[in-house]
Amino acid sequence: MAKRLIPTFNRILVEKIVPPSKTSAGILLPEKSSQLNSGKVIAVGPGSRDKAGNLIPVSVKEGDRVLLPEYGGTQVKLEDKEFHLFRDEDILGILHE
Repeated sequence: MAKRLIPTFNRILVEKIVPPSKTSAGILLPEKSSQLNSGKVIAVGPGSRDKAGNLIPVSVKEGDRVLLPEYGGTQVKLEDKEFHLFRDEDILGILHE
């Protein structure tokens, strides 16, 4: 599935986490609730190169939960799932439980 797409350079493949639209009691939540725009890192590229040719590794790893910008990234559809490609510098932060 998503493992077939391996990002190049400093790109990161992210599956956005969709917040629930209904509580367990059945109350409908508004679209713009207080949820963070976050996603799970599915695959990462090897990194970019500096002017001297040294490899600069990507700052996240597969499985990390990351904070994403509201807009940006490239939408990619693989089979029936939707993913987004972001550059490493576009990721706002890593979320820890």
